[in-house]
Amino acid sequence: MKSQPLPNKLTKLQIKKVNGLIDLVAQRQLIDFGNIISDIKADGTLITSCDRWSDATIVKGLSTITSKEGVLSEEGCQKVPNSSAYWVVDPLDGTTNFAAGIPYWAISMARFVDGKPETAFLDVPALKKRILAIRGQGVWLNGKQLTNQSRLSSKSACVSLCSRSIRILQRRPEKPFPGKIRLLGVSSLNMIGVAIGQTIAALEATPKIWDLASAWLILSELDCSIKWLDLDPSNLKAGQDLTTTSFPVLTASSVYELERLMPWGEILMSSWVDIQDHIN
Repeated sequence: MKSQPLPNKLTKLQIKKVNGLIDLVAQRQLIDFGNIISDIKADGTLITSCDRWSDATIVKGLSTITSKEGVLSEEGCQKVPNSSAYWVVDPLDGTTNFAAGIPYWAISMARFVDGKPETAFLDVPALKKRILAIRGQGVWLNGKQLTNQSRLSSKSACVSLCSRSIRILQRRPEKPFPGKIRLLGVSSLNMIGVAIGQTIAALEATPKIWDLASAWLILSELDCSIKWLDLDPSNLKAGQDLTTTSFPVLTASSVYELERLMPWGEILMSSWVDIQDHIN
């Protein structure tokens, strides 16, 4: 017998339970923050026992809140689940900051339906900020609904770059970079900074699906411009292993800013082989 499709939307009770799960994980992370030893994973990134605990706790919690929905997570299974609705989780985005005592990291959880994020939760424990986004309904920061007007009225001139995209500045020395550069060390927060008006653009060279899942919906709901520079995450297939798959992206507060930054996005992709060599 063919299984029934899973519900498109979470209920209010389910959203409340997910928020409670995030509260639990955030509380543990705040206790461990700056007081924990990190290890190096095979890909060269850092991991701590708190990353592992957070991942296991989130996966277990989601299994009771949405019982038939698979979970793809950075520290767990990295294959696209075969359920029509599933979760993409980064239990601790910004482990290097977290382990070093820098109060800038995030818990990212996004529920996908038919291949695209439908509900997203992004929590910044040290700053006591939580963002909820629901497809077609909007975005809320600590319960207050955000609009694109707050972003467009921002006077920011900052652009976030990831550490691997910083090399683009060396490729166009005859042109000044059109923004004040910020490297925050947290992919998800680099991108949502655009959505809430902290920055005018963000360029990410090697984000994985768990880095961008929540930010993708938040940006979309607030009418930010998104340009996938290589692969499009809308085309994920059940069973696809995303362990080493990156989705280079440029996002901006407006079409104007996107077009202004695109030459640097193009430089990034022209140096893609060099970046891959650096990773490997």
